[in-house]
Amino acid sequence: MKQVRPKKNLGQHFLTDLSIAKRIADTVDEPYGELPVLEVGPGMGVMTQYLVEKPRPLKVVEIDRESVAYLNENFPKLRENILGADFLRMDLHQVFDGQQFVLTGNYPYDISSQIFFKMLDNRDLIPCCTGMIQHEVAVRMAAKPGNKQYGILSVLIQAWYDVEYLFTVEPSVFNPPPKVQSAVIRMTRNEVQQLGCDEQLFKRLVKTVFNQRRKMLRVSLRQLLPAEAAIFSEQSSFLTYRPEQLTIAQFVELTNMVEKCLCASTNN
Repeated sequence: MKQVRPKKNLGQHFLTDLSIAKRIADTVDEPYGELPVLEVGPGMGVMTQYLVEKPRPLKVVEIDRESVAYLNENFPKLRENILGADFLRMDLHQVFDGQQFVLTGNYPYDISSQIFFKMLDNRDLIPCCTGMIQHEVAVRMAAKPGNKQYGILSVLIQAWYDVEYLFTVEPSVFNPPPKVQSAVIRMTRNEVQQLGCDEQLFKRLVKTVFNQRRKMLRVSLRQLLPAEAAIFSEQSSFLTYRPEQLTIAQFVELTNMVEKCLCASTNN
């Protein structure tokens, strides 16, 4: 079968360097080398050819029909495990009958954040996620407090996962070459089982304050509170901080303070 042509509307950039493909495939070996693997967006199987050799169950999910046909023809042993579907719409509990798995892939740049938010929603199923994304996104995901790259993705992902920036990949090893560098990352589930605050309010607060990242928290937090609510200035030493200065533990503390203010306003 002829080669699959990259489709701009699907954000396809096919990796052509086999040594890099193998390096990415090998990122799934630690620390959960025994779990099944789900590869997102295999394209023509440049990573799949190395994943399928590993002594563990493998499934791949691909939205592009042309790529699905190519995979079926070139990976006959994998045929029953090639899923022609949209990963973002899948019920991940059905992939391996409720069993945990490692997620990996050469993720489309334009939906990588959506993929990771879905991972967060299914964190009990996905103890490890590896793969290649846009360099800028990888840097943001791994950034620590005090860094200008530290933001919404950093906090929401690092609340539940330890993030490792593994290595950089240059545009020249893709067809077509993207206009930016790529990076390979690994996220491993941390020990946190409960944040210690309302998770939905935590996400809302993080998004609210980072959308006004240049403002002090006592200013941006007013968007979350009724006009008459006290802003608990006497209760916290970090309300004059900007959001990139806060640790995840401080965001949890702040969420609980906001919830307390909201409850007090409701009861008055």
